[in-house]
Amino acid sequence: MTVAYAQRRKGAGWLGWYVVGYLVFTYLPIVLIPLFSFNDAIQASFPLKGFTLDWYRSLAGNETLRAALVNSISIGALASVVATALGVMISYMEVFGRSPLARVVSGLARLPILIPGIVVGIALLILVNLSGLGPSRTAIVIGHILVALPTTVIVLRGRFMAIPKSLAEAAADLGAGEAVAFRRVLLPLAVPAIVSAGMLAFLTSFDEFIVAFFLAGTDPTLPLYIWSQLRFPKSLPTVMALGTVILAISVVLATAAELLRRRGLSADPSKSTTGKNA
Repeated sequence: MTVAYAQRRKGAGWLGWYVVGYLVFTYLPIVLIPLFSFNDAIQASFPLKGFTLDWYRSLAGNETLRAALVNSISIGALASVVATALGVMISYMEVFGRSPLARVVSGLARLPILIPGIVVGIALLILVNLSGLGPSRTAIVIGHILVALPTTVIVLRGRFMAIPKSLAEAAADLGAGEAVAFRRVLLPLAVPAIVSAGMLAFLTSFDEFIVAFFLAGTDPTLPLYIWSQLRFPKSLPTVMALGTVILAISVVLATAAELLRRRGLSADPSKSTTGKNA
């Protein structure tokens, strides 16, 4: 018994060191970006020369940056709305439709998450060129819908699977058709997950670089703008300041999305007033 306990302690110790090493390797470079964004020097190096907010002030008067930001927000908003709507439809049909075709469609919708981004980008570029659309903002929206769709399907599929099928059956027994049962019983229970999926889809679109790189026309997105500025050493502090702002916003949105998702999963559907909603 003592030997087994010692072996478990030894294994836990190695696991702890592995976790610490993994966290340092993953997050230390990210922590350095905000640190150097306040450094009063162009070069990102130690020792730090001093504290400054000049790099953040320079962001406000940059018209090119503002245009790229507006493009990313508009593209992300449209792509997230469409991807979330498709995710709701696909997930609902897979869980409650009991159709083999629905399961196939759901699997295909989640497939892009396993395909390298550069392959998706090249394939979409060929497709938009063959269709006559060409690289444009519309092409980016289509590409971002494809990239964001797996996230919405995964989140919403889990939510619909957590809803007892007896609720839909009870609504049917009370005379509600499938459309009414979905709109008044199932959809309200999935609202937290829908909002969460939409926020994650927006973040996916907002941060996407590879697909936008292949499909962008004359209107670059924010990641493309950042990439273009990396060629100029003097722009590095401004890029780090911008990266810090994006990182902070992404953390807030991702945290809010996760809290909403957990809130939806922790809700007890059996306490919902099915008879009242139906």
